[in-house]
Amino acid sequence: MKFVRFIMKNAALASVPKHIEHFSKFSPSPLSMKQFLDFGSINACEKTSFVFLRQELPVRLSNIMKEINLLPDKLLTTPSVQIVQSWYIQSLMEILDFLDKNPDDYKVLGEFVDALVTIRNRHNDVVPTMAQGIIEYKEAFPQDPVTNQNIQYFLDRFYMSRISIRMLINQHTLIFDGTLNPVHPNTIGSIDPHCNVGDVVQDAFHSAKMLCDQYYLRSPDLILQEMCSKKKKNLPMTIVYVPSHLYHMLFELFKNAMRATIETHDNNNNLPPIQVMVSLGDEDMSIKVSDKGGGVPFRRIENLFSYMYSTAPAPQIEERTRPPLAGFGYGLPISRLYAKYFQGDLQLYSMEGHGTDAVIYLKALSTDSIERLPVYNKTALKNYKVSQEADDWCIPSKEPLDLSIYKVPK
Repeated sequence: MKFVRFIMKNAALASVPKHIEHFSKFSPSPLSMKQFLDFGSINACEKTSFVFLRQELPVRLSNIMKEINLLPDKLLTTPSVQIVQSWYIQSLMEILDFLDKNPDDYKVLGEFVDALVTIRNRHNDVVPTMAQGIIEYKEAFPQDPVTNQNIQYFLDRFYMSRISIRMLINQHTLIFDGTLNPVHPNTIGSIDPHCNVGDVVQDAFHSAKMLCDQYYLRSPDLILQEMCSKKKKNLPMTIVYVPSHLYHMLFELFKNAMRATIETHDNNNNLPPIQVMVSLGDEDMSIKVSDKGGGVPFRRIENLFSYMYSTAPAPQIEERTRPPLAGFGYGLPISRLYAKYFQGDLQLYSMEGHGTDAVIYLKALSTDSIERLPVYNKTALKNYKVSQEADDWCIPSKEPLDLSIYKVPK
């Protein structure tokens, strides 16, 4: 019997490339926040969700799995990246098992929820494992700008795909597993129809403050200000959003702001507070986190969002060589992806010698909050074939030009 199962598993594995090729020909179907909300609250039908997900999840998985194979061979052969690939293959195979099953069978629907929970748990460590793969690659092979650019392009798309897949899985499992979220009883799956941004700001700040106090034995205070446009003057400062996504972004920004503030004002008894401004307009919900932590040079701003630049081995607990407020260096890049996922953004504006403003932009209207999804096509393929070409702008020398070598004409 074991031998039969072994043969069947090998046969299924052999067919994976064919399935990836098939499903990658389809484009993912982006959903709006309003569609997520309407489906969960008004038209919540487990059968409809099952039929949609057993097609949509293979499409999203296959689109990004095609791109994994375009990475440099030396990166693909690292143990950590191979582990991540094996997780994706296994998850794809498990979802494909449901393609021919009867959606009217309640047992099948229950098995599907269990399978999704298993897949979600399997992929919990995708980010640190892929990050470890990048470290293994950087330690073993020399770097070049073109390869680094391709890897940056891929990782943005890979992690965005992961966010979207987890969103679909969470919505289905949270709505149809029959239990309410005791912390957020009014949420529709993972979405809060009335997400109070000020409350999320306070939660994220206090979590970062606890971490900061543990390490530095002190932390800056928070000043929170909320503003509305005239049209929304009497409306509450709420939007339709995923509180956990917003919390993730704010927690990362607060950690960075606190660390910079304390290290810049190490000899001062009083720390300047971190100021947060929340503004709700007709189109945007904007959240500005301002610190007086000394800022960063302009040339380094984009590097802060680079996986290749910031990736470093995770700090060892027993070795207090780096503050626990830092890790793989993926906090800002992933946070920006969370903001962009529903058509928002995260931008940094820094004044070296003074401090940094980080601004999160979110869509104020749920109809405008539509998933931003990567799709594998010819345009994507071209981005992996970019070659190093001569710059059409002069590259400034790192050394000052010695003008004495030039003779002044008579």
